[in-house]
Amino acid sequence: MTEPIIKFDKVVKAFGSFVVLNKLDFEVKPGEKVTIIGPSGSGKSTVLRILMTLEPITDGVVYVDGQPLWHEKSGDGSLKPAGEPHLRKMREKMGMVFQQFNLFPHMTVRRNITEAPIQVLGIAKSEARDRANELLEMVGLTEHADKYPHQLSGGQQQRVGIARALAMRPKIMLFDEPTSALDPELVGEVLNVIRKLAEEHDLTMLLVTHEMNFARQISDRVCFFDQGRMLEEAPPEELFTNPKEQRTREFLKAVLEGN
Repeated sequence: MTEPIIKFDKVVKAFGSFVVLNKLDFEVKPGEKVTIIGPSGSGKSTVLRILMTLEPITDGVVYVDGQPLWHEKSGDGSLKPAGEPHLRKMREKMGMVFQQFNLFPHMTVRRNITEAPIQVLGIAKSEARDRANELLEMVGLTEHADKYPHQLSGGQQQRVGIARALAMRPKIMLFDEPTSALDPELVGEVLNVIRKLAEEHDLTMLLVTHEMNFARQISDRVCFFDQGRMLEEAPPEELFTNPKEQRTREFLKAVLEGN
C-alpha cells in the first residue's frame, strides 16, 4: 500500500461555534487526481486553505508527504504546534491556484513566475527565467511574458497563476475553483491547461470545482462533501451515474439541471 501524500485524520475546523470540517478523514495518494464537489459551505475550499497553511486547524492532524503539517514532533515523540520555519518548509511541497488570480500587479508576467523561485528557493535568476519561459510555453503565453497582469484577459491571468504555482516544482497542485471568476468563454482555455497538466505530469492534484463534466474527465476519484464531511467517494463514472447517497443524487441533479 502506498502511503497517502495527503491525509486528514479526524480534522476539525471551527469558526467559533460554526463547524466547517467535522472530524474529517480524507486521503489522497501520490500522483492521484482528486476532485472535491459539494454545496457551498460544505468545507471544500477549507480543505485547500488548510493545506496551504492559510487556515489553522482546530483539532486532529493533517499529514503531507508523511509529515504532520500543522504540528512538529517534540523530543518525546508527541506532537506540538508547528513553528513558522516548519510551516514554510511544508508549504514548498504545494502550489495553489486561487479563484482570484492573485498576481502581483506591478510585476511583469515573467517576473510573477520567477519571483518566488528566486526569493524562496534561492535558485539563480537565469535558471528561474529558463523555468518561466518553459512554463509560459506550456500554458501558451510565451508572447505575453513582458506584459503586466492588467493587460491580460482573466483566462490568461489564471494561466499565469498556474505557471507561477508550477515554477516552485511542487509535489502537489491545489486548485480552488480556478474558473469561477472567469467569463464563460474563457473557462475552456484554463481547463485545457489543467487537463494537459493532469495527462502529462505525475503531479498529485486536488481540485475544487463546479465544472462537473471537467471533474468527470480528469479525476481518478471524485469526493462529495456535505456539512464538513466526505459523504461519498468513487471513480467519476460511478459517482456521476450511480451515486449511492440520496444527498449526492439531490446535489448532482440540482447542479446538472442548473447547467
